[in-house]
Amino acid sequence: MARAMLDYTKTILNKVSFDTSLFCKEVQKALNRLLPYEIEELKIYIHSLVLQNPDLNQCLIYLKT
Repeated sequence: MARAMLDYTKTILNKVSFDTSLFCKEVQKALNRLLPYEIEELKIYIHSLVLQNPDLNQCLIYLKT
């Protein structure tokens, strides 16, 4: 079940990556929903999205990296 939530979160983040504000809101929601080890995997995924779309860089503050 938890893996399904992580996959769902990745799908949502990919779909809203065109809008920085919406992306940041979804990142915040994901951080509240996911388990700590899933958050680590999500951080890697978000960093790859930021490489593709540098505007999303401002959302990295929520990841505390």
